[in-house]
Amino acid sequence: MIRPFGEAAILVDELASPEIAQALAASIRADPPPGVLEAVPGLASLLVELDPLTAEHERITAELQRRMAAPARPQAPARLHTIAVTYEGPDLEEVAALCGLAPPEVVALHASVELRVLFCGFAPGFAYLGDLPPALRVDRLTTPRTRTPAGSVAVAGSMSAIYPAELPGGWRVIGHAEASLFDPRRDPPALLLPGDRVRFEPA
Repeated sequence: MIRPFGEAAILVDELASPEIAQALAASIRADPPPGVLEAVPGLASLLVELDPLTAEHERITAELQRRMAAPARPQAPARLHTIAVTYEGPDLEEVAALCGLAPPEVVALHASVELRVLFCGFAPGFAYLGDLPPALRVDRLTTPRTRTPAGSVAVAGSMSAIYPAELPGGWRVIGHAEASLFDPRRDPPALLLPGDRVRFEPA
C-alpha cells in the first residue's frame, strides 16, 4: 500500500519483509526519482521523504509501484560487525529463568547466532536486530526503566539491541558492549545500518 504521509513524505507499508524494504530503499537511493530526498526502511515499510516544492506525488507513486513490481537487484554483501559483550546484565538471570536455561546457556545462545539489522529507530544509532532463536525470546519488562545505560545489550521478543546512549527502555538487559554506536562526526554517524550483520562475542 502506498499513501501520502503528511505533506513531504510517502509511506509504503505492508511489505513482505525487511529485506524487501531495504532493497527498495537501496534502489531509490541509487537512482532517486525527481523530488525524492531520502528513503528510510522499516520492518515492513518504507518512508520516502520528499522535497515539498518539487516533488510530484502521482509520478513518484507510479515509480514506486513500478520498482515494487520489478525483480529486486542483487545487493552488495552486507557488512559484518563482531561486537564484544560482557554478559553481566541486570536481567540475565531473570531471562535465563524465563527461558528455562542457565545464564551461561543464555550467553552461549545469544552469541551463537548471526543477527541482521532489520531497521533503525527510537534513538540515533538504535538498531533492531533479528531474529533471535525462539528459545531466547522473552517479553519486555512490565515496568520500563527510566534509565538504561549506554552500551546495554538487551533482548525483547524476537529482537536484540544495543542502547547507543543512556535512555529509558523496557528491554531486558543481559550484557554491556563498549562499541560506539553513534557519532555525529562519523560518516555515516550510525555504526549499524539496515541490512548489516551482527555477531556478539563474549568478552
